[in-house]
Amino acid sequence: MDGISIEKILDVWLSGGTVMLPLFLLACLLYTQAFQLILYVRRSSLGKRNEFKWGEWVMFPDQAEGRVAEIIRYTQTDTSSAKQVRNRFDEVRMALLNLVDRRVRFVNTLVATAPLLGLLGTVMGMLQTFMGLATSAGGETAGVVASGISEALLTTLTGLIIALPGLFIVMIIQRQKHKLEANITRLECLTLSELKIN
Repeated sequence: MDGISIEKILDVWLSGGTVMLPLFLLACLLYTQAFQLILYVRRSSLGKRNEFKWGEWVMFPDQAEGRVAEIIRYTQTDTSSAKQVRNRFDEVRMALLNLVDRRVRFVNTLVATAPLLGLLGTVMGMLQTFMGLATSAGGETAGVVASGISEALLTTLTGLIIALPGLFIVMIIQRQKHKLEANITRLECLTLSELKIN
């Protein structure tokens, strides 16, 4: 079995028809957005290794480190009631999580678009097949039918290949987002209990 060459890949690509270019651009946009979002959520995480120190950091904000330090200082500065602290934590949640939610919706839209573009290629391939059947002479029929069906199946396959990993990436992002949300809630509870604010 020979190795896969650039020429073979290009032949397969070109046999997919005109929908392959939009599918390629969609895949680039989808995975660029998804990986940027994964990196953003990871950078926004509160650091699992220092979680046992959070109670101490709430009491002594000058000792806090990283993103937790920013949140603790922001939520404790010029606050005298539990309601003010809760409002500050709500602002932190909105700042960190609303952006993630918006971008996840965009990535989900891109994931849903991939199979639809593949289906468009399928329809175009089948139209090409039927037009070829209607206009070709007897000997050329097999080649026209094979070409149209190949285009139809290849675009469907490509759309699914783009969409399936995208679904798993969205699930990973959602899990990281829920973990971040739980950590913010835990930090809020620690802040309210340690400071004993009314």
